[in-house]
Amino acid sequence: MASAEPGSGEAAEAAEAEYEVMPWDRTEQSQRLAVDELISSEASYVHNLQLCVCDIRAHLRDKQLPGLDLEGLFSNTDDILHVSRRFLKGLEATAGQGQEQLLCISTLFQEFKEEMETVYKIYCASYDHALQLVESYRRDPRLQEEILATLNATVPHTGASDLSFFLVMPVQRVTKYPLLLGKILENTPSSASAHSALQAAARAMAQVNANINEHKRRREVATKYNKAEQLTLRDRLARLNAHSIAKKTTRFSRLLMHETGIVAKTEDKEYDDLEEKFQCVASSVATLKENVASYLGHLEVFLLPAPHRRELQMEQGPAQQHRRLSELLHSTVFPEFKQRVDRLVWQPLCSLSDTLEGPQQLVKKRLDKLLDYEKIQERKSEVGSVSYDEEAAMNTYLAINDLLVAELPQFNQVAVQLLGQILRSFSALQLDLATQVLHHAEKELEQLPHGHMPLPSFWKVVEDSLQQSGAQLRAFCQAFETVTPSPGTQPLTPAEERKVLSLVSKHGPDKLYQVTSNISGSRDLDLTLLRGQIVALLQSADTRGNTSRWLVDAGGPRGFVPAAKLRPYSPAQVQQPVLQLLGLDGGTEGRRHSCAAPEAPRPQVATFTPTFQVVAGFSFAARSPQELSLQAGQPVQLLEPHDKKGSTEWSLVEVNGQRGYVPSSYLVTVPVQEPAGWSLPV
Repeated sequence: MASAEPGSGEAAEAAEAEYEVMPWDRTEQSQRLAVDELISSEASYVHNLQLCVCDIRAHLRDKQLPGLDLEGLFSNTDDILHVSRRFLKGLEATAGQGQEQLLCISTLFQEFKEEMETVYKIYCASYDHALQLVESYRRDPRLQEEILATLNATVPHTGASDLSFFLVMPVQRVTKYPLLLGKILENTPSSASAHSALQAAARAMAQVNANINEHKRRREVATKYNKAEQLTLRDRLARLNAHSIAKKTTRFSRLLMHETGIVAKTEDKEYDDLEEKFQCVASSVATLKENVASYLGHLEVFLLPAPHRRELQMEQGPAQQHRRLSELLHSTVFPEFKQRVDRLVWQPLCSLSDTLEGPQQLVKKRLDKLLDYEKIQERKSEVGSVSYDEEAAMNTYLAINDLLVAELPQFNQVAVQLLGQILRSFSALQLDLATQVLHHAEKELEQLPHGHMPLPSFWKVVEDSLQQSGAQLRAFCQAFETVTPSPGTQPLTPAEERKVLSLVSKHGPDKLYQVTSNISGSRDLDLTLLRGQIVALLQSADTRGNTSRWLVDAGGPRGFVPAAKLRPYSPAQVQQPVLQLLGLDGGTEGRRHSCAAPEAPRPQVATFTPTFQVVAGFSFAARSPQELSLQAGQPVQLLEPHDKKGSTEWSLVEVNGQRGYVPSSYLVTVPVQEPAGWSLPV
């Protein structure tokens, strides 16, 4: 009996020890299973990613299917695969480290959390767009058939029915990391050395998921507001309603209070600095785009006339060598330069300008939401609470502001780099052009008599040639002015005369100016005038004090014109010929027949009449005895500005003693400059 008691006691102690050890074994076993699940599921995940990238995407790319957006479907899957491979390698390396394995796993998550957040942010933000593409491909039988054929050929063992089976894997994996760490943590005693490290790793991965969700929400807000809509006036009016009008009125009143200092504006120094730099970049891109467009336009105009074809026909000598050089530059060098400028400068500049539109819209929308935010904040401080819609409006402003503050620095940096690269490309192209022109010119210069002349002697030859040519040109101009007869003068039509007399009566003769060449208005408030028109000066500067743009009265419309295209005009006192007085006031029958007896002359009237001449602007061939043939540029005498029925489409004119009707649109009134110091007496 005594011998049996010790035996029974030992059995009881063994059973009690076994009872105490078993829970620890189960916990350790569950922990080991959780770790194995982490590593094995990561290996399976990486394998599926490799199938997605290396097999499925590659197979679809080889097919080159039109309408299939592989970039939108797979996004940055390559980056995720690269990070996941390295992460898996680190996990597998912890397998033989015994008790230190949990610490190594925790450290590994801490090391990879930033890289994981970066790559998964991009993928999750574009995941909805990828699903929309998949849905659109389902509605296209041709594309859906090709996608299914690819899946059956590359991954038949998966039984996948469409691409969404693989596209969802990265989204599921990043959200599963906190759960796997939590499962390991549950089976790790709090007294274990790795417990706190596992807790920190679990919190870190939970924060990564929170940051990814917040980034996705911000991107959705940005996508909603950064689209530049091209709305017509009718569309804008259709969007107006009582709510939108009240909201815009509230924003406008708030903005006025900011500008007048009634209400303090919310200050955000960090954002203000970023926006200032962004606006500077946007302004620089717009200015450069305008200048490059003008440059390309001028280059196009230069290439059209082919100046070498207008040279004198000389078979030898310097002129022929210059012609050969011009032909070479015009047909080869300059067209090639234009193509390179278009490809390396203009197209990248347009792409950069288009990229700026989204952030510009977001910056404008932030200001609107800021005004709403301030108004709601005031109401919240007064009432103590806000409605659900107002809370959503405040969150929208905060999301837009946080997104801009987070992404504008990188955007500004990339935009400045692209702009600098475009400018460097443009400079390099200009340098290449100069090098090519000099290279071709040197070949021709070597054949000229002065090709090997010392530089001082060469410049002396150039100076003497210019002086000689200038003297010849001045002598030609003097001879031309001497032998050229003064053209006959034409009085103004009644309408033109009334217009000029009105300008004289309003502003005085000393304010009259004549347009020296055609003016085409290119800006707001600019006038479009023809050469020879008379205007009155109102102000010798524009609203900004620019003295190169004058404000003038054109006898009705008023606007700005270049000062360089105006010259003072002094109306001469002339006596209107008897024939014109008859043409203006006499009977129609007396004007239409040259054989009719002239009426008695009327009293002479002194008027201020500018000197004009009517000429044929185009050649005209008479088709009936009542019509008169004209040659372009031929001076004519205007007898009547209408036909017998009063229609102004035809005018009665006299040329070289012959009279007849010509189309009024073929006649042009041009000014004639009188010789200095000469005028008819009154």
